[in-house]
Amino acid sequence: MKMPKAAKKYCARCKKHTDHKVSIYKKGKDRKMAVSKRRYDRKKAGYGSQPKPIQHNQCKVNKKTTPLYKCKECGHGTYGAGLRLKKFELVNQ
Repeated sequence: MKMPKAAKKYCARCKKHTDHKVSIYKKGKDRKMAVSKRRYDRKKAGYGSQPKPIQHNQCKVNKKTTPLYKCKECGHGTYGAGLRLKKFELVNQ
């Protein structure tokens, strides 16, 4: 799917329709000292190793791609609906 790099959308902070810059959401780096990571490491330590079975056979063909809209006036960002696509491309229009 081809999506334009700019779109006119409603901005909740500006309270009006403004131009938005479109980008693809990317997961940030995990924190090493997060509570969930410490709990997981504690559970994995010692004998017994992996607490839950790792899924090897993939049931879904592709992951969801989430567009990220950033207001050009105030810089407020919002997420779009996640789309399950094989190819997601941002194009100039």
